[in-house]
Amino acid sequence: MSGDSNLQEKIKNSPEAHSSESFKVQSCPECGSARLMRDYECAEVVCMDCGIVVAAKIADRGPEWRAFDDEQRSKRTRVGAPLTYTIHDKGLSTTIDWHDRDVYGKSLSPGQKAQVYRLRKWQRRIRVSDATERNLAFALSEITKISNNLSLPKSILETASVIYRKAVKERLIRGRSIQGVTSAAIYLACRQCGLPRTLDEIARASTVNKKEVGRSYRFLIRELNYKIPPLRPSQYITKFSNQLTMQGKVEEIAHKILASAKQLKLTSGRGPTGIAAAASYVASVLTGERKTQREIAEIAQVTEVTIRNRYKELVQRLTFEISI
Repeated sequence: MSGDSNLQEKIKNSPEAHSSESFKVQSCPECGSARLMRDYECAEVVCMDCGIVVAAKIADRGPEWRAFDDEQRSKRTRVGAPLTYTIHDKGLSTTIDWHDRDVYGKSLSPGQKAQVYRLRKWQRRIRVSDATERNLAFALSEITKISNNLSLPKSILETASVIYRKAVKERLIRGRSIQGVTSAAIYLACRQCGLPRTLDEIARASTVNKKEVGRSYRFLIRELNYKIPPLRPSQYITKFSNQLTMQGKVEEIAHKILASAKQLKLTSGRGPTGIAAAASYVASVLTGERKTQREIAEIAQVTEVTIRNRYKELVQRLTFEISI
């Protein structure tokens, strides 16, 4: 036993055992068995016959992440840049850098610069080969531009790109403007993901009018068989509170007012923006952080008359208790 412990201690303290690159063991030095097991949790190489620790502090050559099913494994595997639907070739093609330098950072000779210039030019031409790819390249750049103007999250951008790709695959773009269909795809993505954005906001961020966006939106829903849930007034409460810089207490009370109004069926047949603006106005009055009807009307893009009418309906049907 003392000999085994001395040998084990000697192997552990040897410089070869601390480096998995230089120490490539083939058999056990104690019993000569080739049945060795790598225990990455303990960072050791153990003989399966006699149990001696052949090497210690080995490096784990596997990935730094763990996966418990095939879906997680496919999502976490990294084999290059991630796929994205916002680029016409899904980001799979390569690009030639505009810096005229080699891999060592040295400047290229004039002849090499001319050659790289020609390669770069042909690379741009090859990336967009046919009319469909040219259409996708221009349309997806328009979608990205409108999303940046509206400060939309990346999920909306990806969803809108997928919707436009489906429309191209079904050949629904022919005879319609690219700007109109891209704007409608962004509005459809916002509705599908539950992000409150109005047609007026989409139209202002793009180069088409509200009527064209609405017409293209209805066309996409009809042809692609999308089932979009109706907008809820509660989706606009957070948006109005952020734009009016109101406290979280005001937003909480506005949500409670909307929940009570929904139980009394005061929201049916009413525009979601109008009833949400009225609830925000009532909540601001109750909390003392009062905002004028004009300020809320400008943010909600409704008239002051609409806010007053919805405000009267809420006040008449609901009972408010204020603790001082």
